[in-house]
Amino acid sequence: QVQLVESGGGLVQAGGSLRLSCAASGLTFSNYALGWFRQAPGKEREFVSTISRRGFSTSYADSVKGRFTISRDNAKNTVYLQMISLKPEDTAVYFCAATVYMGGSYFSNEYNHWGQGTQVTVSS
Repeated sequence: QVQLVESGGGLVQAGGSLRLSCAASGLTFSNYALGWFRQAPGKEREFVSTISRRGFSTSYADSVKGRFTISRDNAKNTVYLQMISLKPEDTAVYFCAATVYMGGSYFSNEYNHWGQGTQVTVSS
């Protein structure tokens, strides 16, 4: 049974930092590219970042470029999202997801497995 479990969310002031983690089990981690998505109240889920199977290729939404960094540790079956200079508009539930597309994907419907999400709240 595949499980993706996010952690590291919380309440932070604007300008602060958080690091999200997503631990995977039940799958061959290195066979999957990973992604982070987020969903704010009343809004659709949106792409945040993706990383390829070996971690050599990454992509970011324009809204987070330069502030968020995605990384992975295949030995620990874990993907991370380091977030700095957080803004109130970053407030959302953050989800990690796994896809068989080698380079990752911007599209949520191309992901095969999803975590339950972790809440990030940025106060102004």
